[in-house]
Amino acid sequence: MNKIVKHLLGIGLIVAFLVPSVAAMAQAEAAYVTVSGVVKDENTRKEVSFASISIPGTHVGTVANADGEFTLKVLKSLNATDFEVTHIGYHNKKFNIEEALKNGKTYYIAPHSVQLKEVIVRPEDPESILKGALANVRANYSDIPNILVGFYRETIKQKRDYVSISEAVVDVYKGAYQKEFDYDRVRVYRGRKSGDVKKADTLVVKLQGGPHIAMMLDIVKNPDVLLDPDMLQYYSYEVLDLVSIDNEMNYVIGFTPRVELDFPLYIGKVYVTTETLAISMVEFSMDLSDPNKAALQFVRRKPAGLRFTPTTATYLVTYKKQNDRYFLNYVRTEVAFKCKWNRKIFSSSYTIMSEMAITDRQMDGVTRFTAKESLKSTSVLADMVPVYFDEDFWGEYNVIEPEESIQSAIKKLNRKLKKNGN
Repeated sequence: MNKIVKHLLGIGLIVAFLVPSVAAMAQAEAAYVTVSGVVKDENTRKEVSFASISIPGTHVGTVANADGEFTLKVLKSLNATDFEVTHIGYHNKKFNIEEALKNGKTYYIAPHSVQLKEVIVRPEDPESILKGALANVRANYSDIPNILVGFYRETIKQKRDYVSISEAVVDVYKGAYQKEFDYDRVRVYRGRKSGDVKKADTLVVKLQGGPHIAMMLDIVKNPDVLLDPDMLQYYSYEVLDLVSIDNEMNYVIGFTPRVELDFPLYIGKVYVTTETLAISMVEFSMDLSDPNKAALQFVRRKPAGLRFTPTTATYLVTYKKQNDRYFLNYVRTEVAFKCKWNRKIFSSSYTIMSEMAITDRQMDGVTRFTAKESLKSTSVLADMVPVYFDEDFWGEYNVIEPEESIQSAIKKLNRKLKKNGN
């Protein structure tokens, strides 16, 4: 139990295997256009965080950052005319690519108000709805393996300053849902890191697992962390709301721990479609009421005399529907903690954020990666990739736009590299 969160933090080295991949198939020079801008609420004019941006009828897409900003690269060979923006609680909206290239910088989407006639009323209690969703996984999610192309980023901050930024385009062998032993595997196609944007103190913090952990947080495929049938008895459930996601009505089912175990439980919400009982989103956080118990779930290794205290641990997992099936779309994790040495007055605070957006998908001719070329749970991405922050590094691959604070850190690093003649 809790095998996923045990390896979120750790200190260590890893030997990397960078191999030819499915992502390399797109490496041949191909003409593309770039649509960019910010997604905003048309009523409040405020930025909409983590909206999904995609090309209808394809598997191509990306996710807006926390500031609502996005960049979408569209191959001309797709002959696409529109892109679509979707977000929880909003109507889907399509925008013309040609018009966006001329005039687009801000894209407004409208909130979706719930109409009672849109809702399928079910007599079951919320726990029964969840059990129905788990029973429908085989019908609602892919029953064959997929190859995914994803963009992954992880950052480590000491207080407000970034000490590490690592990014990668990865290939993912995504095993069929509910097929025993068809495990996901990840391999790095191309990656880069910042080095130290700010020189840290003597404590070195590294994130183990990286993209591998992001895939393990696919809660539908790996329910043992949160939605295993045997775990449902440990939570209290309540239907909190009805919201629209991707033009489908969803139950919002809140859950809180009802018992105390020898490992921490979670608090959060599961979004389940009213018609097909598919899980479309999960947002949750670890119960940190006992910080010492929670700390055991995170630290892989630490120096003697160092006290580790987690202060927040939040997770977001979203899925996107295409052709009557739901596919993993975006995973985000944020863990904050304090480290204090014995017999010292002051402590150091750190925040580790990781996120992965699925930017493309292949369903034909899928072959599983070998274990040798796959990323391991003990891998440290920052130890695998070189320092290289050129603006054109990613070429035609879709990425998540860095948030404003990350952009500032990258600019600071580039100035440092330029000054040093690198």
